[in-house]
Amino acid sequence: MGSSDFSWKLADHPKLPKGKTVAVVVLDGWGEANPDEYNCIHVAQTPTMDSLKQGAPERWRLVRAHGTAVGLPTEDDMGNSEVGHNALGAGRIYAQGAKLVDLALASGKIFEGEGFKYIKESFDQGTLHLIGLLSDGGVHSRLDQLQLLLKGSSENGAKRIRVHILTDGRDVLDGSSVGFVETLESDLATLREKGIDAQIASGGGRMYVTMDRYENDWDVVKRGWDAQVLGEAPYKFRSAVEAVKKLREEPKANDQYLPPFVIVDESGKAVGPIVDGDAVVTFNFRADRMVMIAKALEYEDFDKFDRVRFPKIRYAGMLQYDGELKLPSKYLVSPPEIERTSGEYLVHNGVRTFACSETVKFGHVTFFWNGNRSGYFDATMEEYVEIPSDSGITFNVQPKMKALEIAEKARDAILSRKFDQVRVNLPNGDMVGHTGDIEATVVACKAADEAVKIILDAIEQVGGIYVVTADHGNAEDMVKRNKTGQPQLDKAGNIQILTSHTLQPVPIAIGGPGLAPGVRFRNDVPDGGLANVAATVMNLHGFEAPSDYEPTLVEVLDD
Repeated sequence: MGSSDFSWKLADHPKLPKGKTVAVVVLDGWGEANPDEYNCIHVAQTPTMDSLKQGAPERWRLVRAHGTAVGLPTEDDMGNSEVGHNALGAGRIYAQGAKLVDLALASGKIFEGEGFKYIKESFDQGTLHLIGLLSDGGVHSRLDQLQLLLKGSSENGAKRIRVHILTDGRDVLDGSSVGFVETLESDLATLREKGIDAQIASGGGRMYVTMDRYENDWDVVKRGWDAQVLGEAPYKFRSAVEAVKKLREEPKANDQYLPPFVIVDESGKAVGPIVDGDAVVTFNFRADRMVMIAKALEYEDFDKFDRVRFPKIRYAGMLQYDGELKLPSKYLVSPPEIERTSGEYLVHNGVRTFACSETVKFGHVTFFWNGNRSGYFDATMEEYVEIPSDSGITFNVQPKMKALEIAEKARDAILSRKFDQVRVNLPNGDMVGHTGDIEATVVACKAADEAVKIILDAIEQVGGIYVVTADHGNAEDMVKRNKTGQPQLDKAGNIQILTSHTLQPVPIAIGGPGLAPGVRFRNDVPDGGLANVAATVMNLHGFEAPSDYEPTLVEVLDD
């Protein structure tokens, strides 16, 4: 749109007044699931959140916080804090993950970005190594993206390329690995005809080599490291097609669990170990099964297994896999460029804003909320407060974290009457949920609930409005489940703890003495998600949302 016809001015809402103090509370990792002993929110004493749910049914509902609702490719993609806060703040759904990679490859922008420039510095003297899942499954990676990456890298100066493949058989049919390897081999042969030394260097099945998640089994990552970095594996072959065909002949063999192998030359030497001066790219776009290998490749200080040697490499992920850990620090595709966020609109329309969390989620309630943008829109209108998180301990040691301090800061901001919006993130459910410590997570949920009460009490005092919601699930389900939904047991018969986010919807509740009597949740947005929250909040401030925002969740009935 041309700048001439664009205005930050929002239309007044026809039925809702301006000038009410609105508290926006995001409970991190707080989804809605069936009540059982592994639902820490259910087990914990959470009288405040319970009262919101049991109060007026037209002022409490669930919204979607995973998959396409937050711009991820499939409904099997868990939500996360980064995409969740992007959606909450932006009011629109932006492409995340695979879609972003497609756009960057199609436009060629990926080869002009900071991440590619960084790895390119190794092309002269070193080898470019590509590690990832070889299939067209589209869940973790896609063959066509690898093909475009190979083509673009070779056109941009890579002279020696080694691909470390992981066979799939989980998101695609078992046995399809052979065809994918043949396709890749033919592409590499074409590159060799152009004078580029390109070949497959190692491989293994995704569930047995490299692609573990949630620190379930570091041996999986170690098997990959030994083959990819050290060039050592129990099986050695002259070609990858031969490797996959031979290993699939074993009884009970399947693509997911193929053992690690390395490709060797005629003298039996591995053709592509990773050494000092090389560049490495992990080309999966989905994060959960790349975080562990990223830690092994990037962290100087690492004790999960003996790496034997830690080569000085230039490493980049296809994307940044963890926004909290900023891991990896270099990546080929940047997060989406998000403009005209709700925060920027509201500041332009006189809404004085206060935002607060502790270190681990401070960026979410500011940077990610504001469309991956640092700093203030208008320093005279905004105040952002970061409370230092506990450091040097895991969060289950102090599960209350800084919930009380965050709530007190919010309370003081509300009672000061200097702000029209007071926005916080309470990290407990997520950060303690990730530790897998069920007892500590119950304590964490209670602490978050108590923090919500402090904030709602302050809203009561100033005649304000509250919006309480979450960014994705975690604490509401702490156990891995089988197809029937029953807890999954390990070989020893113990339950398997789930430390990850979930696919569950999250609650949103509205209320407070400042909420006009006729306001209620609409019935015609059944699939509402996090992106619908922005227009909702704008309405509660007395404004209509921009026309391209996802629709508001509320309507106003005439008396």
